[in-house]
Amino acid sequence: MADLIVKAAVKEQLDEMNVASDFYDALDEEVEELLEDAAERAASNDRKTVQPRDL
Repeated sequence: MADLIVKAAVKEQLDEMNVASDFYDALDEEVEELLEDAAERAASNDRKTVQPRDL
C-alpha cells in the first residue's frame, strides 16, 4: 500500500521534535486503520461517501 502520510508535513507539524524513522510507519498504519474504520461506518449507514462524522 502507498504511504498515506507525507513525512515532510509530519516533521513540520512536530516542529522542534526529533522523529524516529519507524514512527512514520506506525503513523501510516494508524491512518490506514482510521480510514478503514471510517469506510466501514459509512457503508454500515448505507453511504458511499465518507464524512467527518465517520471518524
